[in-house]
Amino acid sequence: MQLYAERPIRRTAQLVSDLLALLLVVFAVWLATSVYDQVMKLRAPGDGLVNAGTGLRGTFDGAADSAGGIPLVGDALANALHGGSNVGNQLADAGRWQIEAVESLAWWLAAIIVVLPLLTLVVTWLPLRWHFARHATAAARLRNLGDEGLDLLALRALTTQPLRRLASGNNVATGWRERDRDVIEELAGRELARHGLAP
Repeated sequence: MQLYAERPIRRTAQLVSDLLALLLVVFAVWLATSVYDQVMKLRAPGDGLVNAGTGLRGTFDGAADSAGGIPLVGDALANALHGGSNVGNQLADAGRWQIEAVESLAWWLAAIIVVLPLLTLVVTWLPLRWHFARHATAAARLRNLGDEGLDLLALRALTTQPLRRLASGNNVATGWRERDRDVIEELAGRELARHGLAP
């Protein structure tokens, strides 16, 4: 498969575009990782809420257990203190919800930052490279066939020439009809050059 042109200017342009595509992917991954790490720092308040809620629940449960042993008012006091334990549960649940929201946001932001450049490359750069590789490979195969391949390349060049060039009087059409070898090689060279290949 012919991945790169044989002509230096076109090959250099292809190498630069491939390098830029690779750098774009590397930069997108680096940026996504950085954004993910920065957004994950926002989960610290949620961790604090979970810790505070768990500690509050433990404190109220311990106090309720101790108050249960007080004669006459112990059961009522224990029930009231268990209500404070429920507040600790709600606080911890709020912290867990915030942690989940931050983790989800961090993941989605990172995914979007990676997917958008990749999608752009898939839609723009990749089809151009695929198109070049397919056509250049076919042209190189025809070139390797010898005279028969050159005839086909010359015919292809003749059919894709702009009309103004054909009408310019350079005897390309006449030379083709007369099977002039120089004209056929010139036309085949033009077609190969169009695909970035050397004659």
